[in-house]
Amino acid sequence: MLDVLIIGGGPAGSTLAWALRHAGLKIAILDKENFPRQKVCAGWVTPAVMQELEIDLDDYASGRILQPVNGFRISQIGQKQVQSHYPGGPVSYGIRRIEFDHYLLQRCQAELRTGEAFKRMERTDHGWCVNGDIETRLVVGAGGHFCPVARAIGAKGVSELAVAAQEVEFEMTAEQLAACNIDTRVPELFFTSDLKGYGWVFRKQNYLNIGLGREDRHRLSSHVQGFIRYLKQQGKVPRDMPEKLNGHAYLLYPHAVRNIVSDNVFLIGDAAGLAYPQSGEGIRPAVESAILAAGVIIDCAGDFAAVQLHSYQERIEQRFGQRHPEPNVVERLPLGIKQLIASTLMKTDWFTRKIVTDRWFLHLDQKPLNSASA
Repeated sequence: MLDVLIIGGGPAGSTLAWALRHAGLKIAILDKENFPRQKVCAGWVTPAVMQELEIDLDDYASGRILQPVNGFRISQIGQKQVQSHYPGGPVSYGIRRIEFDHYLLQRCQAELRTGEAFKRMERTDHGWCVNGDIETRLVVGAGGHFCPVARAIGAKGVSELAVAAQEVEFEMTAEQLAACNIDTRVPELFFTSDLKGYGWVFRKQNYLNIGLGREDRHRLSSHVQGFIRYLKQQGKVPRDMPEKLNGHAYLLYPHAVRNIVSDNVFLIGDAAGLAYPQSGEGIRPAVESAILAAGVIIDCAGDFAAVQLHSYQERIEQRFGQRHPEPNVVERLPLGIKQLIASTLMKTDWFTRKIVTDRWFLHLDQKPLNSASA
């Protein structure tokens, strides 16, 4: 009999197991993939994430990509770019998810059941039986936007407005490297004219990551291809870059309506719909939700009824704010007015630095959680 079965071995699931490593609980992680595995993601994390995970940067960088970031170039597609520079230490790091997720999973100290898909979960007197043979007191859904645990407790996602993204990450050839003018320390972000998303170009040593996400699935491929054509015209990406892009989806925190707690089960990370609304970043919310969840699990002392787990939802709201599924005041403005305001602001150093990078992407106003207190 397990105490905790975590469905999903990404940053949320592995962080939860790691945060519970001294709790005296029997924990296992179930994931359909074998690690290391490819994961679609732009792939950057802030120093706050590394601090929360207590990662030794020198140890991590040994044999892995850890690309320091000291600035950003911001614009709307087709407009002049505005660069923000941060003197001193890095304000973010570029990572490859195939390496980052594997690193976190290897150190989490849980029983690993990788290469094993989730099929079903059935109620028992003590909690759940998963796949017909795994008895556990608590099931934690950490399987991303399409997490099967979320579906099992009724989160169908029908009324949820999800971000859909397509991206590619590839190692450049010698010829591509010689022609690449993307600064490794300065990712470039391009907001769409209709304000429904943004694209990016991020170089991590010899790797180039290119993608675009929109809170609108309509004609996504056309938007992505148009963006790539623009980048090629500007000489920012190789004309012979890979043509196949991979897709994924995630929920922005204010627009997610799914329940995240039920009897002997709750959701963390992208399964709970926690991505930051402006940037779409999911790694820091995933890590922090796992740390908060670990504290709740310890406090529950084996009683995982929904009424006991409800404090998890309260802690999520304290950290990320109240959810507002309905459009806010800015979102209700006519598109033409929003476009005019955005077009003007995106050309200013103050807005791109203080709002877009400092607040939306780096969250410098929010101190890291103390993972030791979980």
